Amino acid sequence: MKLLSAIFPFALAMTFLAMPLHAQNAFTPAEPMDADSAAYLKALPSAAAGPQTPEMRREAYRRARLLTQPDLPQVYQIKEYQVPGPKGPITVRLYRGAGCSLEAPLPVLVFFHGGGWLVGNLDTHDWICRSIANKTDAAVVSVEYRLAPENPFPAAYEDAVAATRWVVANAATLHLDPEHVSVGGDSAGGNLAAATALALRNEGAVHLRSQILIYPSVDLSLSGDYYGRFTKDVILTDDAMRDYIEKYVPYAALRKDWRVSPLLAPSLEGLPPATFILAGYDPLCAEGEAYAARLQKEGVPATVKLYPGQMHGFLSNAKILPKAYQAINEIADALKKSAR
Repeated sequence: MKLLSAIFPFALAMTFLAMPLHAQNAFTPAEPMDADSAAYLKALPSAAAGPQTPEMRREAYRRARLLTQPDLPQVYQIKEYQVPGPKGPITVRLYRGAGCSLEAPLPVLVFFHGGGWLVGNLDTHDWICRSIANKTDAAVVSVEYRLAPENPFPAAYEDAVAATRWVVANAATLHLDPEHVSVGGDSAGGNLAAATALALRNEGAVHLRSQILIYPSVDLSLSGDYYGRFTKDVILTDDAMRDYIEKYVPYAALRKDWRVSPLLAPSLEGLPPATFILAGYDPLCAEGEAYAARLQKEGVPATVKLYPGQMHGFLSNAKILPKAYQAINEIADALKKSAR
């Protein structure tokens, strides 16, 4: 409870995710919310935050992550690189797990952080990347792509694809295995991972081993029957998701483009196997399940790990939402399997 109380000064980072918190709710999941999640939600202010600039929202999110992520585990190596991008350098951070060395090329996960394409950076997802690297005895390359609304679509998508191509092209120099490259990310990052997998499949030059999609947003068209169920009492509400989509893809006509809505791609055949980490109290859960089902229908192995009592974003709050550790283990198991 002391930790939850300490979050109050930085709760703006959470309230902007859940605006408004007290609209009419039209849906209740079959299972009750996890007790830790319910306590976390109860500790947050009930009123939506007032107008905030993107910079204010990013700083609030960054400070909240410092409170809700555990102490950072030690890894074998961390190194940053400047990757050539379509509009300038892209910063990436390479992690090698604590059990690794430079003696043999490592499997690698190219990771894209969440934050609605608006907030988040390498530091806000530092714990997640370190933990995955350690659990897999492999490498993780975290990508700091351009953010909206200053850089709307296709900026983040183009950076994600460019960074992944760079990892593959420079694998030998980085002591990585170009035959064992996966992509993954949470929320908006899951969207970028799915879109990157589609782009590389279409090009045919890179064969990804797997994709790790953590409560991904995969249909930004707002035309599916995915909204209207989580309009209050969750970290991420329907209205907040619509706000993110409008900032990332301000031109509605583009929202059916597969590069922003992978679920609407003409074909999913030939994509790498996918592991989904989904939360029951999340407006993105239904579209994640729909994407997994469509992958399976088109011959792509897809495994869904559902956390029915969790809210969107639980993996980023491991200090107070311990189910995050279980999810890290399941991600590690999927990556180890793909590396065999």
